[in-house]
Amino acid sequence: MVGVRAACDIQEKARVDLTVIVVLVIALALFFDFTNGFHDTANAMATPIATGALKPKVAVALAAALNLVGAFLSTEVAKTISNGLIKEGDGGVQILPEMIFAGLIGAIVWNLVTWLFGLPSSSSHALFGGLIGAAIVGAGFGVVDYSVLVSKVILPALIAPVVAGIVAFTATRLAYAITRMPASSAQSGVRGRFRYGQIFSSSLVALAHGTNDAQKTMGVITLMLISAGLQDSGTGPQIWVIVTCAVAIALGTYMGGWRIIRTLGAGLTDVKPAQGFAAETSTAATILASSHLGFALSTTQVASGSVIGSGLGRKGSSVRWRTAGRIGLGWTFTLPASAVVGALAALVAGIGVAGIVIDLVLGLAVIITIFVLSRRNRVDSSNAISEVDAAGIAVRSPKATRRKRKAAR
Repeated sequence: MVGVRAACDIQEKARVDLTVIVVLVIALALFFDFTNGFHDTANAMATPIATGALKPKVAVALAAALNLVGAFLSTEVAKTISNGLIKEGDGGVQILPEMIFAGLIGAIVWNLVTWLFGLPSSSSHALFGGLIGAAIVGAGFGVVDYSVLVSKVILPALIAPVVAGIVAFTATRLAYAITRMPASSAQSGVRGRFRYGQIFSSSLVALAHGTNDAQKTMGVITLMLISAGLQDSGTGPQIWVIVTCAVAIALGTYMGGWRIIRTLGAGLTDVKPAQGFAAETSTAATILASSHLGFALSTTQVASGSVIGSGLGRKGSSVRWRTAGRIGLGWTFTLPASAVVGALAALVAGIGVAGIVIDLVLGLAVIITIFVLSRRNRVDSSNAISEVDAAGIAVRSPKATRRKRKAAR
């Protein structure tokens, strides 16, 4: 009798522990989704803010609304993550909820570090890297389906930015050829009207972002539910998962990743309306095609490739290759760096509940530290883009405004 009671107590404790871990993983996944939102706001809205097509706060509000809508339009990318990247064995998915928790720690830490430095790195690859590192620690190297990793993650990462850049280059050249005006007069007349087109094209990018990036968190939560035995293997995300992920990424988008908006809007090249329209259209087309095919690509890499392509396409424009090089290094290190952090977190989580608590405390410490450091050099809607195209809306930093007032005196 005592033995039966002890066995029941052990089972009850195991159920409680599993419930706690499941809740923690869902909360952490939604927080990652939130960081993904503000990390990637620049993909859609950096160029229209830079050209004055949209006011900064209007731009992020529009992006948030369209990210929310886009999250409901497809689940193909979510299925790639929940049913493809991590192999299933005889007993189901070969990764425990604790390992998914650790992988999310790795993704969030890398996302926030790159945001602090204003680097438009890939939230998607941070997530994949964190999950892969944690999965290898938990179940060995054989747990990862490397054919899926190569075909649906790595190859799109290499090809998509190049394709988007070539399309943006061609579209920019075509736009200037059709209007047949000197590049120096791009801020007026017919070319200035591309600003109106930018409202549509940037909205399309935001919608496309929702169809791709929100699904990645849906896939992670679905993977966790399957691994915990709370959902059948091979099934897609449940409706509550879709809704909560859509809301989380929309809220993050509304916060505005102003540091990265500064880099994409003014750090790579000086963006004119025709360029912005070309870059945004190229980005949207590439993302929507990839979402349809289930490719979990990085919208950040696509947007960056499009901005560079549009910069090369306008005569008289120049690309700041030093900044492009920094972004490229960020892309290169994202997968391995987040994998290392995810693996270390998984090693600690393997201790048990105490290990998960340690991971949580350390993760919170890193988040708070990054937030404090970001306050020393604050970037927000008032100073993300210090100047915009002359025919647009002037957006000046407080320092620039003070200098102008002194000069007027």
